[in-house]
Amino acid sequence: MPNNKALSGLCDGMVKAWDIYAKPKAVILFIIEDVSYNICDQRFHEFYIRETYPHIKVLRRTLTEVHREGKLGLGKELLLGNQEVAVIYFRAGYEPGHYHSQAEWDARYLMETSLAIKCPSIHYHLAGTKKVQQALAQPAVLERFINDPEEIKAVGKIFTGLYSLDDNEAGNASYEMALRTPERFVLKPQREGGGNNVYGVDIPDALKRMSRVERSAWILMDLIHPPLTKGYMVRPGGDMPPQIVDMVSELGIFGVVIGDAEHIVHNYQAGHMLRTKLSTANEGGVAAGLGALDSPYLIDSDDDDEEN
Repeated sequence: MPNNKALSGLCDGMVKAWDIYAKPKAVILFIIEDVSYNICDQRFHEFYIRETYPHIKVLRRTLTEVHREGKLGLGKELLLGNQEVAVIYFRAGYEPGHYHSQAEWDARYLMETSLAIKCPSIHYHLAGTKKVQQALAQPAVLERFINDPEEIKAVGKIFTGLYSLDDNEAGNASYEMALRTPERFVLKPQREGGGNNVYGVDIPDALKRMSRVERSAWILMDLIHPPLTKGYMVRPGGDMPPQIVDMVSELGIFGVVIGDAEHIVHNYQAGHMLRTKLSTANEGGVAAGLGALDSPYLIDSDDDDEEN
């Protein structure tokens, strides 16, 4: 099992970007929510950078504050007051509620048009949205981005079924499919953070309440059935000692990629996070209180088929 150095790996990635920007007095900017409930890991990132790289200053600003304080310099450098920004780390800006008015959208546009290195870039941000993922999963779309047929096949294997609900022939067919066999699917909006999806038998009523325009903002996805494991879910107010329950897990791999349209400068694995939830639970967000952080434990298998 690789060492899980997610904190240092991600922070070192931001510092590598800061090095590439090559302005010793420039700062790293964290874009945060007005009220940050998930503040602990944000502060860990900030403290690690300040302790390990004391010559690099870290600022925390909301989108509203960037609109109030920010401007572009003559060379399109991003300036907050008199401080130039080398790297922008987005911990907010991922859902409509973060943009209270046109001012916040203007702040995002200001940052995107600046020379500052963005984490994530707008390309990766959009690639993480449901509608773009649905578009990427369409036949022949990967061929626009990957030339090697074997690589296309390998990437295609990690896609689950993603279906458009747009007001066209394909979208209408997906709509009817969801009404006929809703237990096969999950309905997902263009949102992050958990608590927004609609599952199984609840899908027909949800779809019927939507107009054709409204439903086009959602996608239909095959419901994934991960393997079950048994373990203890330790939660505040739960049974003590905790009972053995059926659980499912999701492993996320952190990575750092720095580059432009022509060159990849850095590309490495930077740790992992395992989230586990009850097998009976639909949602599994840790911050939402529906899942728990876990640790993978690898074992040798005598079954050659399993190893393959």
